[in-house]
Amino acid sequence: MSQSVLDLIGNTPLVRAQTLVKNPGVELYFKLEGQNPGGSVKDRPAYNMIRRALERGEINAETKLIEATSGNTGIALAMVARLLNLDIELIMPENSTVERVQTMRAYGAKVILTDADGGIEGARDYAEERMKSGDYFMLNQFGNDDNWQAHYTSTGPEIWKDTHKKITHFVSSMGTTGTIMGTSTFLKEQNKDIQIIGVQPGDDARIPGIRKWPKEYLPRIFDPAKVDRIIEVTESEARIMTARLAEEEGIFAGMSSGGATAAALRLCDELESGVVVSIVCDRGDRYLSSDLFSK
Repeated sequence: MSQSVLDLIGNTPLVRAQTLVKNPGVELYFKLEGQNPGGSVKDRPAYNMIRRALERGEINAETKLIEATSGNTGIALAMVARLLNLDIELIMPENSTVERVQTMRAYGAKVILTDADGGIEGARDYAEERMKSGDYFMLNQFGNDDNWQAHYTSTGPEIWKDTHKKITHFVSSMGTTGTIMGTSTFLKEQNKDIQIIGVQPGDDARIPGIRKWPKEYLPRIFDPAKVDRIIEVTESEARIMTARLAEEEGIFAGMSSGGATAAALRLCDELESGVVVSIVCDRGDRYLSSDLFSK
């Protein structure tokens, strides 16, 4: 029996692809992060960033937290902040899905929507401007080592254990890059030959949750030496694969997971043999008001 919802973060299922992989020498597994209580992989860093800040005495019950987010981190932070009796203000682009905004507000967070044309970069700029008042504490998921360390202590060890130490390739979409940085660090310590594959959108592709950052906005926690290869995917590939995940594998997820899966399948076709793990970072129900699943 768990004492708190926070105790349910992590230890998410790893399931083998049933139909998508056509290469008999390769096993592809999906890490189902939508099974976290807040519905995404971001529960892990959200809890770790707030918990560590509390432990270090950087924040307390009187602190006003602020963070820019494209969605999943905001939901996770809103959930964790409410359970720990903290106030939080979340900044996100106004074209974010209504499900995301309503979920954050349901947890009690204050949500401010910025101009859609500015994207997440604009939301980050707005949050930085608010910080100048001196009234806020920013967790800064893009530059906070507690982000990637959450995956070093949980996601990486879980994958290593659940594949019986046989994983050969790890595939992850790259947004804040916390997932790929932390998981890569752990897995490479276990076996330096494990290949780490990052997934980015191709030029002009708009895939929520995956970014190719302008240099000035590149997450400080990102270390390119920890990624062996980057595969770019188009928006069309990500959309098609998101639908196929639901229809063929019974996995209902967002577009960034479709993008990661498209890259993982491209990789599987190239290999003679291997055990590939791909992150499915959230659930599809927070995209129902968008056109992602329209036919």
